[in-house]
Amino acid sequence: MFAPLPITNTMNNDTVGVWDVPLSDGLHTVEFEHGTASGKRIIRVDSKEVFRSDWMFKLVGDQEFTIGAIPCRVRIEPVSGFSYAYSLIVNGKTLEEFTRRRNKRVCTWTIGETHRIVLEKDTLDIWVDGQKVDATGEFVDGGTETHFTVGDSSGYIKAVSGANRKEGIIYSLIYNNQVVPQESEAVEN
Repeated sequence: MFAPLPITNTMNNDTVGVWDVPLSDGLHTVEFEHGTASGKRIIRVDSKEVFRSDWMFKLVGDQEFTIGAIPCRVRIEPVSGFSYAYSLIVNGKTLEEFTRRRNKRVCTWTIGETHRIVLEKDTLDIWVDGQKVDATGEFVDGGTETHFTVGDSSGYIKAVSGANRKEGIIYSLIYNNQVVPQESEAVEN
């Protein structure tokens, strides 16, 4: 999912870090170039350049940017000589911590190669293929169903209370009358 940290580089003017950042609107790839002789810094998000400085006196420190409204920064730290370690901070947390916390707050499903559905548990917002969609909720026996459109079809997320307190609420995506496993479940199985 992301490049192991720290990433070290002793070459000049090269890509030194690539990270994948999971957000509700999709998975974003961050690339960082660092010229260790000139201090050049280039940041690309999804192959689009969002920051460039061709000359910087200070070779270490943080470089700030955003992905949508989410504040991010690349941290550059000296290791030894002209070697540096690079890490990505997302919304004030390391990428690993951000991803771990995010995974507790969202449910994600992928339908084939075509659709990605994300439920934000705290707001109950539903994202389909990177776009927040309108949804209609209704109470049903044992829980709720939230209906929305997926392409030319419709689906719904069913929320039911778990068998014990530790389970909390269990969310299931039903699409074409089939239960779609969550991404983490699909990886584990």
